[in-house]
Amino acid sequence: MMTSPPTSSTTRLLPDRLLWLLVALLVVARLMAVFGMGMMPQDAYYYFYSQHLALSYFDHPPMVAYMLRGFTSLLGSSVTDIKLTDTLVTLGSLVAFYQLARFFYDKSLALRATLFWGSTLTVAVLSLNTTPDVPLIFFWTLTLLALAKAVFEHKLGYWLLAGLLMGLTFDSKYTAVFLYGGLILFLIMSEAHRKYLFSSALLLLTVSFVVAASPVIIWNYQNDWISFLFQSSSRAEQISKFQIKPLLFLGHLGSQLLLLLPPLGVALGYGLFKTLLPWVRRWQFPDARLAFLISFSVPMLAFFIPVSLFYWVKINWLMPTYIAGILLVLTPYLSAKLLHYQLGASIVFHVLIWFQLVYYPVPVRSDDTWYGWAEVSQQVQQVADKNEVQFVFSDDGYKTTAVMDYYLNIPLHAGNIMGKPALQYSLVYPDLTFLKGQSALFIDSDKKAKNTDRQIIPPKELDCYFEDVTQLNPIIVRDDNGRIVRKFWVYECDNYLPQ
Repeated sequence: MMTSPPTSSTTRLLPDRLLWLLVALLVVARLMAVFGMGMMPQDAYYYFYSQHLALSYFDHPPMVAYMLRGFTSLLGSSVTDIKLTDTLVTLGSLVAFYQLARFFYDKSLALRATLFWGSTLTVAVLSLNTTPDVPLIFFWTLTLLALAKAVFEHKLGYWLLAGLLMGLTFDSKYTAVFLYGGLILFLIMSEAHRKYLFSSALLLLTVSFVVAASPVIIWNYQNDWISFLFQSSSRAEQISKFQIKPLLFLGHLGSQLLLLLPPLGVALGYGLFKTLLPWVRRWQFPDARLAFLISFSVPMLAFFIPVSLFYWVKINWLMPTYIAGILLVLTPYLSAKLLHYQLGASIVFHVLIWFQLVYYPVPVRSDDTWYGWAEVSQQVQQVADKNEVQFVFSDDGYKTTAVMDYYLNIPLHAGNIMGKPALQYSLVYPDLTFLKGQSALFIDSDKKAKNTDRQIIPPKELDCYFEDVTQLNPIIVRDDNGRIVRKFWVYECDNYLPQ
């Protein structure tokens, strides 16, 4: 086990049985939310992935599609089944995290670490919303466990397993490259393990990693590397402008504090600083197990935090770094007393989330919401049937199209109908000439949703692709108090003219 500063003798650890009970309560609370939450656009979009299986996809690797296809084939394809998939995989991530923590700490401290991690809004979000981060965190945690056994127990089989799991992590999200980079950094830092830098063990890991990641590599090769370019080129262009924006940095820090919850977020930041400072001052490498956890937590932070000064770093990009980060500073900075505050904050936020899910007191002025999609889709189906249109389309990337594709009994398309980029829809439907002459409904979300009026200036671009465009009454969704919470403009478009 990793040697670390002792905890305060005045602080008593919670009994293991109580810790297990608290972990179980968090799991149950999220399971209850699963049955009370509606479809999110991300759920629908990645379900669309799973219904069009491929080696990879335009904007993400394929693991999220494989995950959904496997679970929904067994559970069913209802909204609850889709979200239950996220909950079960995230529960598996928590079990893997506990096993990883047990590699470095005794049972009580491992339970404490698991409760810190499990109480975060990060894990709550992963349990309720389908994203590539769900399988990413699962395979990332398993990879760290296999790597720890490989380097500290010197078993060749674990090097092979670690490479395969690292490849599956890459099949989940491209940030898995930080795992391979972290391993190289660790082998450089640890004198006792430096021999592995040019070894058959590392070669075996590298080959197995490439084999497991081959679906993504093959798909990108077949498609002119468009997924790699999509993820890197536009962002690199924005980063290259290098315009310092302090508000972006503050917003990023605030979002991370919210995801971790303030007690853990502040303690983690302080603990990382205090842990790293002595080694930086002396300019010497830490002991092997400490170096291992540093290698898989600090590099991502050191990369993305400076970037957040001039580019919006998405709130989920740093999720994996906290797995090793929590274990790195567990003692003495994440004490049993701090756990009480963390649990209190977690309970408060979970109650607020549950209240928002059930009563929706604060309307989300965005399409990134779970509220009203079923009702909207039902009304769209009625309008489509009444007007005898052949297809429905939207132009907000993927959100409206994905959700309505899940609910409606009519073909759905996205912004590529009007010659715009449409992510995976552009690849699934690369040639739209088969729609020539057909009529359609164009659905456009009004995020402000203030009244029931029609749109004053209809989108002129529709006239370039349809012979005739008629604005219909908007679709309105109200809450139980009669308040308007969702609104969509509706246009009947006749005789499609693909260009």
